[in-house]
Amino acid sequence: MSHGPLMLDIQGTALTEDERKLLRHPAAGGVILFSRNYESPDQIASLIAEIHALRIPPLLVAVDQEGGRVQRFKEGFTRLPPAAWFGELNRANPKKAKAITQRIGWLMAAELRAVGVDFSFAPVLDLDFGFSSVIGDRAFDAKPLNVAEIAHAWMMGVHEAGMAAVGKHFPGHGGVSEDSHCELPVDRRPMGDLLMEDLIPFQRMIDYGLDAIMPAHVIYEQADRQLAGFSRFWLKDVLRDQLGFHGVIFSDDLTMAAAEQAGSFAERARVALTAGCDMVLVCNNPSGAAEVLEALADYTDPAAQMRLVRMHGRKALSKDALHLDPRWKHALEIIAQYEENPSLDLDL
Repeated sequence: MSHGPLMLDIQGTALTEDERKLLRHPAAGGVILFSRNYESPDQIASLIAEIHALRIPPLLVAVDQEGGRVQRFKEGFTRLPPAAWFGELNRANPKKAKAITQRIGWLMAAELRAVGVDFSFAPVLDLDFGFSSVIGDRAFDAKPLNVAEIAHAWMMGVHEAGMAAVGKHFPGHGGVSEDSHCELPVDRRPMGDLLMEDLIPFQRMIDYGLDAIMPAHVIYEQADRQLAGFSRFWLKDVLRDQLGFHGVIFSDDLTMAAAEQAGSFAERARVALTAGCDMVLVCNNPSGAAEVLEALADYTDPAAQMRLVRMHGRKALSKDALHLDPRWKHALEIIAQYEENPSLDLDL
């Protein structure tokens, strides 16, 4: 059995029999976990082990563990600073900031790998232009080259821990004020502005070896009338052909309000896959996920399946080994300084 094209969620801290059946469906390919699925490191490790044991190859297991206000696992995990904090460090002292960012990227990934998570949907590569509430301090910086360099350091740490990195939200969500979870954002800037600003971090990170990308649920009306995640222009013409990206393309959540224009859940999934996504996400809507599973029961894309295999986590440290690792102790010292003084008065 190969990886199916759908990543879905589960309701609680343990699998139900109905969920086991859904996850064995040939169109299932992964599970995204949320705060409601988490009680403790031991509990989540047990849950993930059961998910992985359901089939071969194992389902991919992912989570949003960016840091700051987007961190699903908290108690028992290190509370991570928001991305903007690393950007501020970078403006104060780039060399030391990149070393710190790499170490915290490693910490995030190593803690997740210790409980079996394959990857986190991070880092955010959007630019913080100052008026997007849904992005805000999730972005490293407003300047494209600064975002690319600090994100590269983050990815180096993630790779060091045996985890793939997922850049989001292509080609850039920072230029709209609307939250695509709740409404349909339209970016009216010329294509040239996107090329000179928003696309630069994605291009640089692709050159650095970025493993996966998630497109934005945003319409860039000067370039294409489709949402980026449903757009062949953005995913194939620009991302694959012009930028030379060979990694995995994950859709953003198809239950978000901005995605509703594409029709039913089955129609949204088919449009996203046809546009160029390798795997689509349906979250917090069990009936929608079931609809997509049924619609994609016979779907196959050998190239996408080959790409998805690369998203499995590697070389995880056990929890005990992690806590004895000097890198972990160093990372905790950095976090302690941040917690004592988030205003960046570090010994830089």
